[in-house]
Amino acid sequence: MRHNVISAITSLLAILFTSLHHADDVVRGMAPGKFSNIIPIVVLAIWLYGTILVLSERRSGYTIVLVLSFLVLGVPVIHMTGSGFAGPRIINGGRAFFFVWTLVMMGATALLSVNLSVQGLLSLRRGKAKRAE
Repeated sequence: MRHNVISAITSLLAILFTSLHHADDVVRGMAPGKFSNIIPIVVLAIWLYGTILVLSERRSGYTIVLVLSFLVLGVPVIHMTGSGFAGPRIINGGRAFFFVWTLVMMGATALLSVNLSVQGLLSLRRGKAKRAE
């Protein structure tokens, strides 16, 4: 498979797991079910825009994916450090498996997406250097 296809699939999986995690946070009452949820929707839309819609294989697309994937990489760290934002509500409240699984998958796909975005940016840089010669 080509690098850009793998990068797009990985980023889409990270977007999917991030949206599932946010929805789970809202259902559990850890995120407010209010108009403030428009912020994650806008962030996910920008991430989709950079991943596949308009900016794929461009420097700006790779940069958007890199920054947002890096930010999402912090979510599992925040939730799993000490009592995190979850605390005993998750462990004692049931459905802990889904919550932890989405965190693990978010972290794994976001880390891979960061790596692939950096590789994409470096390949664009090398491509310009080769064309200049």
